[in-house]
Amino acid sequence: MTTAIGLVVNPAAGRDIRRLTGGASVSNNYAKRRTAGCVLAGLTLVDDAEVLVMPDNTGLAGRIVDDAPDGVGTEFVDMTVTASGQDSRTAAAHFAEHADAVVVLGGDGTTRDVAQTVDDVPVVSISTGTNNVVPTPVDGTVAGAAAALVGSGAVPAAEATTRHGTIEVDVVRSEETTVIRGLATVGVLDRPFVGTRAILDPSDIVGGVVSRSSPAEIGLSGIAGGLVTHRPDDPGGVGFRLAREGDDGGDGTDAAGAADATTGPATTVRAITVPGRLSAVDVAEHRVLDDGEDYVFEVDRGVISVDGEREHEVRNGTVRLRPVSDGPRLVDVEAVLERAADDGRFRLG
Repeated sequence: MTTAIGLVVNPAAGRDIRRLTGGASVSNNYAKRRTAGCVLAGLTLVDDAEVLVMPDNTGLAGRIVDDAPDGVGTEFVDMTVTASGQDSRTAAAHFAEHADAVVVLGGDGTTRDVAQTVDDVPVVSISTGTNNVVPTPVDGTVAGAAAALVGSGAVPAAEATTRHGTIEVDVVRSEETTVIRGLATVGVLDRPFVGTRAILDPSDIVGGVVSRSSPAEIGLSGIAGGLVTHRPDDPGGVGFRLAREGDDGGDGTDAAGAADATTGPATTVRAITVPGRLSAVDVAEHRVLDDGEDYVFEVDRGVISVDGEREHEVRNGTVRLRPVSDGPRLVDVEAVLERAADDGRFRLG
């Protein structure tokens, strides 16, 4: 029986301005091609593996297919290429119907796009982006082997995946409501326009909601992680608001709905806000949120950041953020391989 593995390789991941202004690592398309080649090699751990490949307009996917090892079939997803996040969503919708597991090479944004349409198909996420929280820097061969084992059923998906939380956002302006979905972090920034997209200055951050928090992570989840640890598969999330000059909404943004928050004098935490930068951040309030619980900001002028990038401008609106435990099923790569070893999957005699 054929094991179908979806493959998303984002050519744009890991190439933004943070490489010029901070210590973010570089991931060019040659490195992605090499990593993807390793993924395909890892898939040979099972018989009759077939890879469904997301096409792109750079030729990267074509080179990956050309380099495929013997015994691994390849097929491009039949789709229109837009050179945007829509490509990942379109491919993932195809994988939801035709793939047994999916491997994603990209950053938090790419993983988020895949998560929106991939349904319950297990996902192995490999970091090739910037400021990554969800994807991990795992070897491609190891990741491919784990995807093959889960996709083939050799290791049951129920025993090898965790459900990552997400963040739902309603941006309400007059009678219009825009719905946004984040994976790990959604923030409210005191900025008049999207600009370079990357969050470069922590003083721009008003607050936000994260579905996970740890001091070992970068950005908004690292700020919240200086106060409370929240695991990716824990229900709910963490909402917080930073202390700002005046702290009375005079900056154009104010937080509402903060009953039962930890308030009082600002708490200063040290956090890695961008690669290469350890910042002292004053947090005015924070609280652990239940699944589906709103954390609200009234915004005169600002920008909504989603998983590390500025994406939506807001003027005279109410922003309601809430954590929801309905995210992607992420594969625990190490647990999969250990389970397979315990079952004798790597023994030849």
